[in-house]
Amino acid sequence: MAINPSSLTDTVAPAHDASAGSGLAPAFSPLYQQIKVLILQSLQAGEWRPGESIPSEMDLAVRFRVSQGTVRKAIDELAAENLVIRRQGKGTFVATHAEQHVQYRFLRLIPDSGDTTSEGPAERQIIDCKRLRAPADIARALSLRTGDAVLQLRRVLAFQGTPTILEDVWLPGGPFKGLTAERLAGYRGPMYALFETEFAVHMVRAEEKIRAVAADTASAGLLDVPVGEPLLSVERTAYTYNDLPMELRRGLYRTDTHHYKNDLS
Repeated sequence: MAINPSSLTDTVAPAHDASAGSGLAPAFSPLYQQIKVLILQSLQAGEWRPGESIPSEMDLAVRFRVSQGTVRKAIDELAAENLVIRRQGKGTFVATHAEQHVQYRFLRLIPDSGDTTSEGPAERQIIDCKRLRAPADIARALSLRTGDAVLQLRRVLAFQGTPTILEDVWLPGGPFKGLTAERLAGYRGPMYALFETEFAVHMVRAEEKIRAVAADTASAGLLDVPVGEPLLSVERTAYTYNDLPMELRRGLYRTDTHHYKNDLS
């Protein structure tokens, strides 16, 4: 992807023009943040795929005609946001959900004894997978129009033979054309890694809403718990680059052997 460094300002650049007479001062962006935006554009365009190395700080400095320190600050922010990963002596790589230590990056359900790795990989059962027209609430969450094509799938994740998570997932139909229950069931890695390798969709962040609910008849049967059993309801919207929503996921989690853990800083 060709980048024109001449569009960069020396130190700061206005993010938008203030309207005449509005009394609003223009917002400014430090130079390293401008470089960060340009790197994000290359990531979004697929110039560097998940798991691949990006050019060195020196090469990027030459490319964008800025100092190496400016590039380093931009990459520092990308690394802090888990978009790239630095490896000592090897360089900087595009983050990927295929790597073992980030496979559960968005899953905060932890067994009461041990951790996510001690349970081994989840056993996945696809209950349903179909294409339909998006209802209003799904379309709104995915920035689509009501009636646009979406893919809906339902699956159960089991750990050590115990069904633990029931998920309903909605994906925009266009980017995930060709995704079927057979492809999902046949892929042995995490689902987000499948999205990366076969559909060039990289989930970079997520927002969650959490509440307590009671198991109804359908969820109780699929999770092998009594009707009325307390469950954790987690609604997650996952985004790719530039905050474009690419997945809505509604999960019901058993909490008799697991708990939700989040690190705050």
